[in-house]
Amino acid sequence: MSLPEIVSRGEWRAARAELLVKEKAATRARDALNAERRGLPMVEVEEEYVFEGGDGKATLLELFDGRRQLVVYHFMFAPEWDAGCRSCSAFLDQVGHLAHLHARGTSFAAVSRAPYPKILPFKARMGWTLPWYSSCGSGFNRDFDVTLAREGELVERPGLSCFLRERDRVFHTYTTYERGLDGLGSTTSLLDLTALGRQEEWEEPKGRASAYGAPAGSERIRYHDEYDDWYGK
Repeated sequence: MSLPEIVSRGEWRAARAELLVKEKAATRARDALNAERRGLPMVEVEEEYVFEGGDGKATLLELFDGRRQLVVYHFMFAPEWDAGCRSCSAFLDQVGHLAHLHARGTSFAAVSRAPYPKILPFKARMGWTLPWYSSCGSGFNRDFDVTLAREGELVERPGLSCFLRERDRVFHTYTTYERGLDGLGSTTSLLDLTALGRQEEWEEPKGRASAYGAPAGSERIRYHDEYDDWYGK
């Protein structure tokens, strides 16, 4: 095994300071990329997708649960499989408490092609409480390129899509796949993919920080059991 070189504390501090310069540059570059992502155009979703969840049938609009934004994790679970994908399961394990997303008007849900009666016991086995829906029977997975036809067979791949709601109209704003999921799972990393972002005053473009009449960004953070019910809706 190759291990780091052993040095004095002073040498470590000097090396750390040198690396910090590059880390700060990477942070600034990431902020610029996030702003460019928020500047992407959006396309209206006109297809009437119907999903099945714990409360029965639901439309894509209903998956928002009254909030302004929706983040969908495309969980790999084909109808013929007995269990969900291991890598997708590891991803959901690291998703933080949804109350912090909700406080920024953003809902989160997993969607798979497996029938809901297959999803339910696996969800219970994993101990997850987050919303998970079946898209079985709809073209949702194919339309968002997470179920692909290759050599006469259907192939699944992981992905994450973001949607924005304007009254009863739903718009698709962003999707990423596979390696684009690396490093995601925290509240801020998911918000960075959305059209409204973290809703901080310093973010570009301006004018997206103070939605819902609530404080902007980090001023809105509470303990997850202290958010008011109306926050984010």
